[in-house]
Amino acid sequence: MEKSRIIKPIAHIRTDFPTKFGIPRQSGLADTKGKIVFEPEYRNPDALRGLEGYSHLWLIWEFSQAVREEWSPTVRPPRLGGNERVGVFATRSPFRPNPLGLSCVSLLGMEKEDLEGMVLYVGGADLMDGTPIYDIKPYLPYVDCHPEAKGGFAERVQEYCLEVEFPDQWLAVVPEEQRGPLMQILAQDPRPSYQKDPQRIYGMAYAGLEVRFQVMERKLIVCEVQQSGQNRS
Repeated sequence: MEKSRIIKPIAHIRTDFPTKFGIPRQSGLADTKGKIVFEPEYRNPDALRGLEGYSHLWLIWEFSQAVREEWSPTVRPPRLGGNERVGVFATRSPFRPNPLGLSCVSLLGMEKEDLEGMVLYVGGADLMDGTPIYDIKPYLPYVDCHPEAKGGFAERVQEYCLEVEFPDQWLAVVPEEQRGPLMQILAQDPRPSYQKDPQRIYGMAYAGLEVRFQVMERKLIVCEVQQSGQNRS
């Protein structure tokens, strides 16, 4: 009988997503950024020797907000409307026997900091702030890239996007470096796919901001942007 193994985080990532709502559904879909901070026992710089020669990394991490005691062999992917069930192993659903995620991110830089040792800066991250990371591996183009690969049912919805209407008065509230990623995130439609009420106003936290929007047909309209914690009139 196989013995159970206990694994522990080697690092945590810091991102602009304080909650799950609005996180890109896959890595690389938006120009989001993250900072990977290693746990003290893994801050030996020798562990990162040679990593600078790679442009992309695989992150193996935990869906820390989706841990459940029980699991189901089928799930309902949001991009299929939340009604059609498919096998859990045919999806990237967070509700898995072992709640592990896999993301391919770009390596933007490495830096030694006084309090945190060597940290990694990555791009295209689809992880919530504080997500535990269990392993980091280099992306190898000659074996990891398969342009001829089939995408299953996910190919049916890969081109889905919304037109974003972002009034200047609200865009001005967003720091310039955050505008591009935020527009990309909104264009992907952050709503759960089963919610289609055009009158409903949704709220999303991102990069210290509260973004409120509604969706009519294929257009997302930003209604308000405020700093987090700021009272609305």
